[in-house]
Amino acid sequence: MAEWTIERVAARFEEAAWTAQDLPPVKVQGYFNCWPAIARQAWEGYADETRECRVQPSPDAVDRMLETMRWVLWLEEEQRHLVWMRAERRGWKIIARRFGCCTRTAQRRWQQALRQVVDRLNH
Repeated sequence: MAEWTIERVAARFEEAAWTAQDLPPVKVQGYFNCWPAIARQAWEGYADETRECRVQPSPDAVDRMLETMRWVLWLEEEQRHLVWMRAERRGWKIIARRFGCCTRTAQRRWQQALRQVVDRLNH
């Protein structure tokens, strides 16, 4: 396997964030509906039914996400939040405001956190 780089690790974190977002919602087990399905007529419309058509992530994507989640344990809590916010494609201004620093400092801290992960993966 090729050497890990900051760009590859950042891409893996971004993919993990998207995979986590695409997972089905967690629901309480044991609750169900006993009512029969309503057969609607065409004139009734379907405005009250809000069904999201989401693509389920593949098992390989979930495995990569879980592996990437283990990498987060190598970072401190602030670094975890920083890396995950950037993986969710939050803007640098929002991230900098959250951490109380300027955007360039937030970028340097993000690179430093990713460098820690890269160093750990390459050794």
